[in-house]
Amino acid sequence: MPRMADFLGRWIVERQIEDRRAGQAGRFDGLAEITPAADGAVYAETGVLWLGGARFPAERRYLWAEGPEGIAVRFADGRAFHSFNPEGAPAARHWCDPDDYRVDYDFAAWPLWRAVWEVRGPRKDYRMESRYRRAGGAAPRPAASPRDI
Repeated sequence: MPRMADFLGRWIVERQIEDRRAGQAGRFDGLAEITPAADGAVYAETGVLWLGGARFPAERRYLWAEGPEGIAVRFADGRAFHSFNPEGAPAARHWCDPDDYRVDYDFAAWPLWRAVWEVRGPRKDYRMESRYRRAGGAAPRPAASPRDI
């Protein structure tokens, strides 16, 4: 199974979002770059999000650090988010009052991998599946419209 150093590099990200409460689906297409940093790595993602018939530029950033229990993921401002261990059945949970975020990672087809988030709370009820594959050459260009989801 992969170690943190194996994640370094560029990844094409394809994400499907199913908002069960709003009854709509969305999609994100982009690129994630995981680069070494003093205390681990920086995960920086950029791309295009299609949601509710609109198209938006989107980005997110996390800090990763390898520890004895796997990979600790922090928000860009340093707050704890979750940890996962690529060995076994990697899963994690993040409580953001009043919402419950649960993720299952799948590395069985490495270097293809995915993360599936289930988010529930008083105002949230969605599933988000992100698929990652190594990027070769130039960064991918998002399509002009979302693919069928």
